[in-house]
Amino acid sequence: MPTNLLQNLLSLYLDAAPWLLLGLIMAGLLKAWMPEGLLRRKLGEGRFWPVFKATLIGAPLPLCSCGVLPAAMGLRRSGASKSATVSFMISTPETGPDSIALTYALLGPFMAVVRPVAAILSALFTGLLNTFAVKEQVTERPTISLPVTNAPACGCDNDECAKTEKGSELRGWQRSLNGLRYAFQDILDDIWLWLFAGLLLAALVMSFAPPDSLASWGDGLPAMLMMLVIGIPMYICATASTPLAAAMILAGISPGTVLVFLLAGPATNLATMGVIQREMGTKTLILYLLGISLSSILLGLVTNGLVSAMDISITVGQSVNLGETGQWMAYLSGTLLLYFSLRSLIRQTQSRIKQSRVTS
Repeated sequence: MPTNLLQNLLSLYLDAAPWLLLGLIMAGLLKAWMPEGLLRRKLGEGRFWPVFKATLIGAPLPLCSCGVLPAAMGLRRSGASKSATVSFMISTPETGPDSIALTYALLGPFMAVVRPVAAILSALFTGLLNTFAVKEQVTERPTISLPVTNAPACGCDNDECAKTEKGSELRGWQRSLNGLRYAFQDILDDIWLWLFAGLLLAALVMSFAPPDSLASWGDGLPAMLMMLVIGIPMYICATASTPLAAAMILAGISPGTVLVFLLAGPATNLATMGVIQREMGTKTLILYLLGISLSSILLGLVTNGLVSAMDISITVGQSVNLGETGQWMAYLSGTLLLYFSLRSLIRQTQSRIKQSRVTS
């Protein structure tokens, strides 16, 4: 069992690493080039439109459960409301062009249509639930603020960067570099521990309660609740969850019950929950989990109703071998992510030692 645990942990880590790096890069470039006032107007002001916009922006993006975290934090710290950020964090990992194509190949056209529609509805429902339940001030500062004393517009606290901007306008490559420095330092400092904790929990779940063992639960509300219990804490991306969904349907699980797993699994994990609680508060986290749970079960029941009423037959296609062509990218991304995470650990340790010396 320890061997299986290490294998599952390595597999999950390599699966997440390329998308996490992509999310960090997107967050850095967003910080560097997107005017904060624009994001604040588009995704921060108003109650309903920001939720719709964030949902539609996130749906086509190729980011997984972990990769969406830095991108969402970049949006939040640039002025996006809690509701808009929550919707973005749900619609982005639940669906995407790659997962839709694989869903069509393995589960047929009906599930290929139902899945993205359900993802968008789930994101809208949870975002609007947060809008009605939480009164948020437009001028609210993010939980973790950037230094404001003599800080350059890029958000970087590097002295050389500040001196450069005082003298002249930053060049394009300098602005992008400073944005990436912000992502791989400030943002990664806040999420790396939650990311690795989430991956470890996911590996434990896969080792001791693999998702395909849920076939024994059959159908109905108890099976859907069990899908939530297994899917919410673990890390699994939308693409990787599709072959598991196909295996469940072959084992006799209903399409609606499988849909609950396809929505809840990619939308949240331990890392996501930790970051939401830290950045947006416990109340937002509770509403986030409540919205995903209620919408997933409701959409699963509706899906089963449609399948029964329309006499739809879900034909499972042949299994697709994923990830072999990108194996070198996974190892390269994993090495880079480990390097930056170790730098973050060293930086935070040195900062704590320095603070302890000052207080003593």
